[in-house]
Amino acid sequence: MKTTVGETGQVTIPKPLRDRLRIRAGDVLDFVVERGRLVAIKASAPDKVDSVYGIIDLRAGTDSVIERMRGPGLPRRGSRGRRSVRPRPR
Repeated sequence: MKTTVGETGQVTIPKPLRDRLRIRAGDVLDFVVERGRLVAIKASAPDKVDSVYGIIDLRAGTDSVIERMRGPGLPRRGSRGRRSVRPRPR
């Protein structure tokens, strides 16, 4: 199948090829030159786990990790950090 390069360098991939290779609008293609030919390779989607790996310092304690996630909170009260709740008289 042939296609024409436009003035801005854009190329339209013929629909039968897009359908066969499951190329959709917004997909990323890598272009390489192999033996004098232009080859388009559909870039693989980034792994979702890889995108968040290393965000949390596993050496830090749970309290410090949660504090960083939530931000500074109210000052602690009492020895255990909790307010005592007394029942209201009736």
